[in-house]
Amino acid sequence: MKEIIKYLKTLGIEVHTGTKARGHHGFFLKNRIDISKNLPDNKKIPTLIHEFAHYIHFKLEPDMPKTGGTFEVLFKSSDPVIQKELIEVTHFVDENSLCKKLEFHKSLVKEEIKKQEKIIKKGYPKFQRSKKFKEFEKYIKNSDAKYLLKYDRIKLIKGFWTKKTKLYTTDTIEKDFPAMPAEFAAYIRLCSFKKKQSRISARINKNKKYYTKPSELFARFVEALYIDRKYTEELAPVSTEIFYKLLNENYYRELSILCRKYLRIL
Repeated sequence: MKEIIKYLKTLGIEVHTGTKARGHHGFFLKNRIDISKNLPDNKKIPTLIHEFAHYIHFKLEPDMPKTGGTFEVLFKSSDPVIQKELIEVTHFVDENSLCKKLEFHKSLVKEEIKKQEKIIKKGYPKFQRSKKFKEFEKYIKNSDAKYLLKYDRIKLIKGFWTKKTKLYTTDTIEKDFPAMPAEFAAYIRLCSFKKKQSRISARINKNKKYYTKPSELFARFVEALYIDRKYTEELAPVSTEIFYKLLNENYYRELSILCRKYLRIL
């Protein structure tokens, strides 16, 4: 790793290994690369290579940080198979790109929604999530429980001279509102789980958008070639063939030297 850092410094790149890298494994900004001090040793070189790939991409496509880059510049090709292959490589390099934890939590929330819906349908068999629950709306109008439709936990302060504080949560509906029918309590919880489901879906979409940017796919591809060259070639035969050709032509500039001298890719 010291040799690689030494080489990067000859290019005028500042390399910092004693920071938290803004909460990431590493980050690149213009002529600076930070590698998190919290990374285990086996992750440091791959992360350094990943960030250097961003540096090379930035030189090829200066607006890359804003646009996310293009395959037309990175591979001189718009063949859709490149993106498909590099997504597979990304899944190999970074399992977080599969969003497994988020998908698991989303499935749990989905089951909770079904569970609450069953409770509601016991008393209101014609209930549909896509339509207004008129009986509930009529009941909830004059109840403090209406605030739980927007927040899972609320604190109400009532009274002008003698202020009284009341705390309500979606977990304690039966205790806080003992007269409320079970179907209505279930509907409040259903609304809460639907909001949770939307938040999780938004995070999954955000992650997928990030991981499928050409800039990120390229950086993880170069990283993967260092980690396991043969397997990466199997996952991305078209992309590696184009990459090696351009690498031999020194299209990727200083990355060609790094690959030949330090990474043994060529």
